[in-house]
Amino acid sequence: MGAIARNIANKITTSGVFTSGAIANSSVTGITVLANASDGITFISSQTASNSASISFTSGLTSTYKAYKFVFSSIHPRTDNVDFTFNFSIDAGSNYNVTKTSTYFNAYSFEDNSGAALSYAGTYDLAQSTAYQPLVDAQGNGADESVSGSMTLFNPSSTSYVKHWISNCNRYFEGNASANNFTAGYGNTTSAINAINFKFTSGNMDGVIYLYGIK
Repeated sequence: MGAIARNIANKITTSGVFTSGAIANSSVTGITVLANASDGITFISSQTASNSASISFTSGLTSTYKAYKFVFSSIHPRTDNVDFTFNFSIDAGSNYNVTKTSTYFNAYSFEDNSGAALSYAGTYDLAQSTAYQPLVDAQGNGADESVSGSMTLFNPSSTSYVKHWISNCNRYFEGNASANNFTAGYGNTTSAINAINFKFTSGNMDGVIYLYGIK
């Protein structure tokens, strides 16, 4: 035991720092997880919808991170031809009514290559409106239809700046097509955004939304 202790001590500097010789393949083979690994993104929480009216995150949006990413996994509406939307709250979810300005465009391509297009869709953008913002429009409720994608919210705890977001979602579109929807905009408030609600314009939904903090 004394030899092991001396060997370790010889590889520590007087200031308590391990020397380069202290780390080798043989010394880390038993380690399965490295604490504080700097991958730039940290899982915070997830919410699962099972025939639910909406999903809300009323905690987790703090000053800890300067950006937060929501990942949508197979979000499926129970009602046909509905929009997948969101809104912000500055009062921990008591009200979802932050004023927003946004832009919306989409691209699609059919399975049989019968058509494809990229277009701006002004019907789904907002101009100083407190309404829910569509992330995806006219989503079907077929058994194999769903929405997957992500949305990044920047610096929601700021009390100086408006709150920007960018979203990119893909979905199975009616007529056997892949549709990629893009939205971006800002919540026009200098109050901290501390909650967010996701829902379809009508009916319930299934699926999972994950929340991550970005360093």
